Amino acid sequence: MKRKLLAELNLPQDLKKLSLAELEELAAEIREELQQIVSRRPAHFASNLGVVELCLALHRVFDFPRDHLIWDTGHQIYPHKMITGRYPLMHTIRTKGGLMGYPNPKESPYDLFMTGHAGCSISCALGLRVGDDLLQRRSRTIAVIGDGALPSGIVFEALNNAGELQKDLLVILNDNRMAICPRVGALARYLDRARMHPIYGDIKSHIQRALARVPVVGSQLERAFVQAKEGMKAFLHGGMLFEELGWRYVGPVDGHDLASLIEYLELLRDVKGPLILHVFTEKGRGFPPAERDPVRFHTPAPFVWEKGEVIPIKRGKAETYTDVMSRSIYRAMEQDPRVVAITAAMCEGNKLQKVRQDFPDRFFDTGITESHAVAFAAGLAKSGIRPIAAIYSTFLQRAYDQLFQEVALQNMPVVFCLDRAGLTGPDGPTHHGAFDIAYLRALPNFVLMAPGDAQDVPLMLQFALQRKGPTAIRYPKDKAAVLSRQVAPVEEGKAELIYDGVHGALLVYGNLLVQAVGARELLLERGLDVAVVNARFARPLDEELILRLAREMPFLITIEEGTLCGGFGSAVLELLNQHGMGAAHVRRLGLPDRFIEHGERSELLADLGLDAEGIAAAAMEMAAAAGLGRSEQVGRRVG
Repeated sequence: MKRKLLAELNLPQDLKKLSLAELEELAAEIREELQQIVSRRPAHFASNLGVVELCLALHRVFDFPRDHLIWDTGHQIYPHKMITGRYPLMHTIRTKGGLMGYPNPKESPYDLFMTGHAGCSISCALGLRVGDDLLQRRSRTIAVIGDGALPSGIVFEALNNAGELQKDLLVILNDNRMAICPRVGALARYLDRARMHPIYGDIKSHIQRALARVPVVGSQLERAFVQAKEGMKAFLHGGMLFEELGWRYVGPVDGHDLASLIEYLELLRDVKGPLILHVFTEKGRGFPPAERDPVRFHTPAPFVWEKGEVIPIKRGKAETYTDVMSRSIYRAMEQDPRVVAITAAMCEGNKLQKVRQDFPDRFFDTGITESHAVAFAAGLAKSGIRPIAAIYSTFLQRAYDQLFQEVALQNMPVVFCLDRAGLTGPDGPTHHGAFDIAYLRALPNFVLMAPGDAQDVPLMLQFALQRKGPTAIRYPKDKAAVLSRQVAPVEEGKAELIYDGVHGALLVYGNLLVQAVGARELLLERGLDVAVVNARFARPLDEELILRLAREMPFLITIEEGTLCGGFGSAVLELLNQHGMGAAHVRRLGLPDRFIEHGERSELLADLGLDAEGIAAAAMEMAAAAGLGRSEQVGRRVG
């Protein structure tokens, strides 16, 4: 029976006992396990295949967690989890109650930060390094960051600060020429120059030693040799940018050559000052289909690999809200040449591939640079262009100052399409779009909308593109629901009454409208006739309708898939307070004041009381508190 090295590993220190041949065998086992994971459920695949050797080399050379390791954009964490005591639990990854698909300090002391957003690893690592120095603790600090995250503004802020402080810090630049999609920007071209000079990694140290030994006499001759030396470095050196910032640059190194990786890391382990080790890896390494198409295999649908063929595990594929929005954006760009689309390295996630293909001059992928993307959109809007910025809700948080300063304060007509608003399921707390209602509602000039179903999406986008100020449309990572109704036109600050009622009202902001309609059907069976309102707007509110319902109905329940702190329900309470009305008969349903863990979206909604049963149960409690009994009256359909 073939030896299973993964099953024998208890701690990363066990790697130090393995031969190089055994480490190569372990790398193959890890890749086999990654294939097993994606045969069970959607999971990050290509990125994890690409860092197997790098992960093993790091744990072989350093002593974590005494030393510090931070993985930037932690979806590449699976090999690390396997060799830090969590291999027996890998079958639970991305399931409710199981391992998270990102680093999680609650799981293991080997995970230092819950890194789901890109670019922050160097800053955090520098803080750890300075903290250990102040506390006189002996340790080494390493950050692994990808080339896709490198353009993030915070990366350069950290490089600049670390270059000044000259602390002992090792940054591994994991260069696979990809973010989720192929990387973009001038920095990508800069890094590619290093790939064009593969001999540099072998001859660099010899040339530098030779140049350092050249004798110089007199200031003029010294200047000449210095110029020659710098010219040679500029010609050969892929890391001049980093060295000018105060970092020593080493590389490039083959990130799949375990022996070389271990040798380089051992050589650099005790070198003083900030260091960058430039490592070339291949996203999807070891799995030919992922090597050929790393975008498709970033987070593929479940499949099995048989006889050299990818066989999808068939599951129903329904149209999503993202599909509907991307199609609406495409149509808007067809109709108006002033409309442009902007994404921050999420063309694939936002499903804008067709827009990129058919409107290349009006499609802008800025890379992982949300702050720049928002300010860039403001500049476009100022010039008379109508920009649509399609950015995940959780990632738009990274550009909050630009939302305030360049967009809201200037009242720029930028349209924000906030994908993944609400619960994103297995991606967990780093990716749940929980806070956009609250953080945008505070900004003057903004209009906030959320479609109740798929039919609202194109209408809301058309409305937003006609406004003279900023607008945000939030929508979930979920299949697109369609309610059977005569859809009302979108008018600023006007809600849509879906069902009238007599015993109470369910006031819904966003796609939980479908759950509310389901709750109404359950309540009718229990003798309660409630109104259901598609609020559509969180800013401005439909004040007339909400105040009428608050006066006439025995109870009012607000429903949203966002944090209750500062959310849509809070806006309703503020409105009632402004008009001197009590709110004892109002209840808010939404995300509680804590970070929500990962799990299937349906599981999370049920746990939080946001599914049809949970909403109905809340309504029954409110009805009981209002002294309502059973009623023979039934609701009447409106529209």
